[in-house]
Amino acid sequence: MTTPPFLQKGDTVGIVSTARKISKEELQPFLQLLESWGLQAKLGISIEAEAHQFAGDDTLRAKDFQNMMDDASVKAIWCARGGYGTVRIIDRLNFSEFKKNPKWIVGYSDVTVLHSHVHNFNIESVHANMAMEIDSKTEATRTSVRDALFGKDFSIEYASEGKLNRNGTTSGMLVGGNLSLLYSLCGSSSAINTAGKILFIEDLDEYLYHIDRMMQNLKRNGYFENLKGLIVGGMSDMRDNTKPFGKSAEEIISETVSEYTFPLCFHLPAGHIQDNRALILGRMVDLKVEPKIVKLKFSNPKSQIPNRKS
Repeated sequence: MTTPPFLQKGDTVGIVSTARKISKEELQPFLQLLESWGLQAKLGISIEAEAHQFAGDDTLRAKDFQNMMDDASVKAIWCARGGYGTVRIIDRLNFSEFKKNPKWIVGYSDVTVLHSHVHNFNIESVHANMAMEIDSKTEATRTSVRDALFGKDFSIEYASEGKLNRNGTTSGMLVGGNLSLLYSLCGSSSAINTAGKILFIEDLDEYLYHIDRMMQNLKRNGYFENLKGLIVGGMSDMRDNTKPFGKSAEEIISETVSEYTFPLCFHLPAGHIQDNRALILGRMVDLKVEPKIVKLKFSNPKSQIPNRKS
């Protein structure tokens, strides 16, 4: 995998919205955060653009992302807001310059489309909080994404709840993101190959039977066949029908993968939750699921850093 050049003080971060509309005013706390890190912000044309719920029409949003990919002065592209819309522009984008001169793509949820797509170019990306509302999340949310982008070592440790976890130690490349998006990408050029890797999933505001349907689909597509480990983040604000499905989202996931032996853990602090830690997708990690603690350690990529190009 290629590790994009880490950020340095003075670098420029491009801010775009590939999905829902957003105002510059809503981004003020984030812009102040970037400034406190010594970074410059470049707002894309999608910021304050509007086409119904979208941040401008598909043509505008694609042009904005393309401009940021092709602008050599932009060292990272941070998505401002999620929702829905990234899949509508992915096939309009030309990644030839990006593949020659990769840069960090930052975001989560709907940005899973971009993470999965660039993973197939063997380029790392950062699954982390959107620009919007990052100021209202935990300090660990902000610190972890800053450490990831600036190339500092970091890991995640949290108390194991144990009930549904499957203990074990494993290593592999971390992939994944939002379950609904991974499900929607099946069969497309943006679908990921999970063989020999560790899969992370999270989701928000889904009916429980939808979780079951999506997990069954991933299973039928072979996502769990040669998996090294499964990490489940926030499964937040799940819904149920009048006639209950009978299992929680976590129980559905556990049941779906019960025939496999890879380590499994729940409640990693990442996803649509208050403590949304950064994850470097495409990075090798060591995962330890123990009775009392779960440890996720990211490998040191310094030997992989490409030469910085101005």
